[in-house]
Amino acid sequence: MFAEAAEAATAVARQAIRQRDTRIALAAALRQDPPRAVVTLARGSSDNAATVARYLVETHLRLLTSSAAPSVSSVYESAPDYAGTLMLAVSQSGRSPDLIAAAEMAKAGGARLVALVNDESSPLAALADTFLPLAAGPEKSVAATKSFITSVAALVHLIADWAEDGELLAALDGLPGLLEQAWTLDWSPALEPLRNAANLYVVARGPAFGIAQEMALKIKETCGFHAEAFSAAEVRHGPMAIVEKGFPVLLLGQDDESRDSVADLAPEFAERGALVLSAGLKDAPGLSLPSLDAHPVLQPLLLVQSFYRLANALAVTRGRDPDRPPHLAKVTETV
Repeated sequence: MFAEAAEAATAVARQAIRQRDTRIALAAALRQDPPRAVVTLARGSSDNAATVARYLVETHLRLLTSSAAPSVSSVYESAPDYAGTLMLAVSQSGRSPDLIAAAEMAKAGGARLVALVNDESSPLAALADTFLPLAAGPEKSVAATKSFITSVAALVHLIADWAEDGELLAALDGLPGLLEQAWTLDWSPALEPLRNAANLYVVARGPAFGIAQEMALKIKETCGFHAEAFSAAEVRHGPMAIVEKGFPVLLLGQDDESRDSVADLAPEFAERGALVLSAGLKDAPGLSLPSLDAHPVLQPLLLVQSFYRLANALAVTRGRDPDRPPHLAKVTETV
């Protein structure tokens, strides 16, 4: 896990070159013939990447975006009306039967199918109208790291090309270098507070919410304790009730319109006696973890790169093997 996460910067740089011509042509086609809606199709870490994409598609392209429920096709053998839609299917392996069934049904129902997959020989890649390789390279650890980062990077790059967002495209040129810097940031002060933790909330908003979901998933996978992601708005609707003295909370911020709503939660959690950790926020009470200044869309992705180093170390500190979580396999084939 440690070695693979450290390769993320190189993988993103490789991906940008591998995808460039196909991605630019796809973006031009989508501008010429826009879909009526966008549907994402994914599981696990890939679905967390799709959450990031949902926020960006709706804010940058103003297109309604929804997440497909694969069981509608694979279990119930049904499908909504996909005519005129764009389906973004994201997967590391591209081999899970439920994803393939859902993609087949969507394509048969009129969707334009774009697959972002790491395994270029997979059935999902072969099925796609357009295939964008993640180019992460082999990933042996059960916990996805560089393949998650390349999934988000690919989705952001496609959306930036589609929206012709010159500022974001320029920022993406510098993403590999920023990922290298993010990997060196020291989040080890969080090790001791989380050494014996039984719960963790990861709270964010906007594009960072998908990153919060990924962090919570990695805590469960590699460190073996309960973690849950909430939006800064949703956490007030009930989940706040179980936060008490010593309950750890990790707040994630980015420099956009959502930042203040996340920052405002820090003193509220502190007043309840929670153990407050934060990244990407300034002057928050509790433990502040280092972060980089960057384009707001890229800031959350840089946070997860720093986090992966912490998660690996925390798993080892808690006596677990981050590469071999119990009861999990690298390729999960669900129906």
